[in-house]
Amino acid sequence: MFGGRSASRNGCATPVRNTFESMCGRYSLQTPLTELADIFDADVRAEEAGPRYNVAPTDTVATLRRAGDRREITALRWGLVPRWSRGPGVGPLMINARSESLDSRAAFRDLLSDYRCAVLADGFYEWRTEHGLKQPYFVHRRDGSPLAFAALWDTWGDLESTTIVTTEANQLLLPLHDRMPVVLTEESLDRWLDPAEREFERVRNDLRPCAPGLLEAYPVTRRVNRTGDDDAEFVEPLDGPLKEPEAWGERPAAGSSAPDDQLGLF
Repeated sequence: MFGGRSASRNGCATPVRNTFESMCGRYSLQTPLTELADIFDADVRAEEAGPRYNVAPTDTVATLRRAGDRREITALRWGLVPRWSRGPGVGPLMINARSESLDSRAAFRDLLSDYRCAVLADGFYEWRTEHGLKQPYFVHRRDGSPLAFAALWDTWGDLESTTIVTTEANQLLLPLHDRMPVVLTEESLDRWLDPAEREFERVRNDLRPCAPGLLEAYPVTRRVNRTGDDDAEFVEPLDGPLKEPEAWGERPAAGSSAPDDQLGLF
């Protein structure tokens, strides 16, 4: 089932251990799976669980990958568990993978030919400190279309899991964080999922920051800081969107800190 989450005794998500590359994140997916299937020309192989506004590590997430001569949308655990590992819960939680070192990391190197996929989202959150408070921002496409993040997947026993590929932040997002997910265009998504493109060098150049003009960011409620909460208020803007890099100069001076229990995205 898409969107499942491990719960602790207080009803919130189980705290996440230190992650690979010391990064973590949250994102949102409200678009129904049937609509995503039409957009990405795919078959749905996951259960619809309704809109999600606060997807977190270890949740099951909507993922696009090849299945024979078709694409499929399936549910994978967010946090890669390599087939050679001792299993989930052992070692760092690999929710993301740096594009610059994919072919030199043992966890990712063997996945580059046949285990490429894309994690689907409507937007993601990032934090920065303003007026002494850790203010979350929601980042999404200006045209409202879903995002496809470059990702890798693997199988450990019956468990299928995924990790999101990241790159340097573009100029719009740099005031929030120095990293961002690789947002695939329609053309680069085709290449990334094409089973005939087995040579990583042929797709490496697609793992770059997307154009700043593709995205916009706006501040949202600080309730996003609570991993146990998940509702539509999370994506409602508190202020107008920032669409151009220079617009950050109108915001308060800031650092790049996230809440104490939630490291910055990617």
